[in-house]
Amino acid sequence: MTGFVLDCSIAVAWCFEDEASDICDALLERVRDEGALVPSLWHLELGNVMIQAERMGRIMSADVSTRLELIGYLPIVTDDETPSRALHEILALARAENLTTYGAAYLELAIRRGLPLATNDKRLRNAGTNTGVQIIPV
Repeated sequence: MTGFVLDCSIAVAWCFEDEASDICDALLERVRDEGALVPSLWHLELGNVMIQAERMGRIMSADVSTRLELIGYLPIVTDDETPSRALHEILALARAENLTTYGAAYLELAIRRGLPLATNDKRLRNAGTNTGVQIIPV
């Protein structure tokens, strides 16, 4: 069972104390219990945030590895349809909702699968509301 679509911004909040919140911690528990669904770009996006943080001295490389390993134990399922939808449905949704294609990939997945969306991204949250996607409060 997959409980909701998980945006990278939530996973990032699990990795940095200054981005942590009780709600994001509760979402971590929910992922552990229900699972989550992510578009295929999620792994690259999360890796990019972590490597950029390492380069800026915000986190040590050993801590990056530890955090990514812990996230890897979670029941997070990768959607394999994202690439085939990138230049059609996702691009159209990005245009319609004034999103990046990255953000639109999460929204398209939530719409297609009829799942709620968890994100810290205000623009993506607004687009979700505009398109009738249930937004998980953060």
